[in-house]
Amino acid sequence: MTHTARRIGRSLALVLPVVLVLSGTLAVTMVPWADNSPSQILTASAEDVSVQAKPRTAQDLLREKLLNELQRGQTPDVVLTNLQKEVDRHPSLADHCMGIARAIGRAAKVAYGPTKAHSYSRPVCDTSYAAGVASVD
Repeated sequence: MTHTARRIGRSLALVLPVVLVLSGTLAVTMVPWADNSPSQILTASAEDVSVQAKPRTAQDLLREKLLNELQRGQTPDVVLTNLQKEVDRHPSLADHCMGIARAIGRAAKVAYGPTKAHSYSRPVCDTSYAAGVASVD
């Protein structure tokens, strides 16, 4: 009996530390106070490096271009005229004109205040610019 107990004891002495270390490591990585440093996050996100970003659509590019014009000091009426020219040049953008005009209206409200921004209203894409100016953010 002593021999069997000694053998079980030796086996436990070898296996138990390995089990404890592995279970402790797994437990520490699952707790909320585990290391969430940028290097850890970078390592975790590095697996998706090969995934390419979606190409930006023509309407996204146009929206960004027009909003940049507004930020660089162009008045909203000039930006709306440029929007109308682009829609006339590329009719496929007509479906997105209202959304772009609304975004210009919101940005103009931030830059000029609601009253002055509304004074720049033009009949481009119905009343979408005015709706953007009037929107509650």
